[in-house]
Amino acid sequence: MSISSLWKTYKETNDRVAKEQLIVEYVELVKIIAGRLYANYNHNVEYDDLVSYGIIGLIDAIVKFDIEKNVKFETYANIRIRGAIVDQIRSLDWIPRSTRQKYKKVEGALEKLQSMYGDQLTDELLAAELGISMEELYQTLNEVSNLAVLSLEDTVNETGTMDIRSDDVDMDPQASLDLKETENILREEIDKLPEKERLVISLYYYEELTYKEIASVMDISESRISQLHSKAIAKLRVKIKSF
Repeated sequence: MSISSLWKTYKETNDRVAKEQLIVEYVELVKIIAGRLYANYNHNVEYDDLVSYGIIGLIDAIVKFDIEKNVKFETYANIRIRGAIVDQIRSLDWIPRSTRQKYKKVEGALEKLQSMYGDQLTDELLAAELGISMEELYQTLNEVSNLAVLSLEDTVNETGTMDIRSDDVDMDPQASLDLKETENILREEIDKLPEKERLVISLYYYEELTYKEIASVMDISESRISQLHSKAIAKLRVKIKSF
């Protein structure tokens, strides 16, 4: 049976076998997304667990997908698979309290310095504001990398469910308008980031590359990619919170 026939059968009759076949058909997408996230979470979680979380998102996507809309299922499912994995990672709360405190200090310093220096904000200024050496700053940025990503998603998702690359929304009309505005602000602020930070965000979220792959593209270390990512995300979160 063709994939289009499977979709038609499932949506018209809610056939269990057709649903199971659709899950099998798209499980490779779950593995790809889980693999990318696993590479970027410093192996604090098991790959097989991420796949399990992602399958929950896949099933949710299959149930909710509207075959009448002119949207590729892979695009629609990507959002929900990744969202299901990230939500579960967040619920595990494996990030130490000390790391959360460090991130809060970094974010506070960035908020203060951005209002003073704008685009001229440098790593040296950030280190001085935090009262630490450059080496300690880079170590801290590496340490808070995962928390920075989760924190931005928490901030953006206060009004609903979104993906940085997508216009898809799943909420009431007013919340949809609020989220659209947030998405527009986020994209505008990404464009204002320094070139290297903007490129990291683009390659990580839009091209879905891992830190290792981005490091190869930019010809710098994975550690430096992590630092640039953390700083960029913290800046974006500060901006989003100010609106």
